[in-house]
Amino acid sequence: MSETPRQLLDFALDVAHRAGQETLRHFQTRLSVETKADASPVTVADYAAETGARELIKARFPNDGIIGEEFGQRNPQAARRWILDPIDGTLSFVRGVPLYGVLIAVEEGNEAVVGVLHFPALNETVCAARGEGCWWNDAPARVSEVAVIEQALVVCTEAEEIERRGHAEKWNALRHRARMVRTWGDCYGHALVATGRAEVMVDPILARWDAAALKPVVEEAGGVYTDFSGVATELSDSGISTNRALAAEVRDLLGAGAVDRR
Repeated sequence: MSETPRQLLDFALDVAHRAGQETLRHFQTRLSVETKADASPVTVADYAAETGARELIKARFPNDGIIGEEFGQRNPQAARRWILDPIDGTLSFVRGVPLYGVLIAVEEGNEAVVGVLHFPALNETVCAARGEGCWWNDAPARVSEVAVIEQALVVCTEAEEIERRGHAEKWNALRHRARMVRTWGDCYGHALVATGRAEVMVDPILARWDAAALKPVVEEAGGVYTDFSGVATELSDSGISTNRALAAEVRDLLGAGAVDRR
């Protein structure tokens, strides 16, 4: 495992773009949609994109582990793991909405050192490697410097789910103060924060393959990524991305308290 984070990022970008091309073959076509055991949708595009990504990784790094949404784990004891979500936002994808993403992360130990958020239908990529900064296509990406919630754009995934999970009062306190609230959710909302186009992204329900790529991207862009308890981890089932100026106030409004960097 002598590769640098930058070298891993370069390979992850290649894998993400190839997987993205596979999704575009099926995008805005008549797709059959299956329902998985957790009630989430899946299509042939999800399967094809993840299969292709896994084959590329196995050929280049045969001893590495892989965790993918559709096909589970490979080499679970490996010190380095590739975390794959072939289509984050499948509900958007099957409706022909372009705000879906291909997510790839690289974990060493329990820390994500590389994150790629690739949006094939938008021809847009936001990516990061530890110590190398965050990039939006070919330009450096930074979170915004907006320091007043009344001037902030807040985005979320499934506001109803935030309320179902018992956060309705706190969520309302945040959204009523924000200048604008939109439901540009899933990974696209986190990309908006990392590139300074939004200040807050609230994600009430995440799996490991949803979250792993988000944390290095947001943090390398100068932002703050935590779960709903304020813990800076991608190993939780929720996520809040913010710029740094609003991080403490947003988490206080949502009841998360001070950022815990365990």
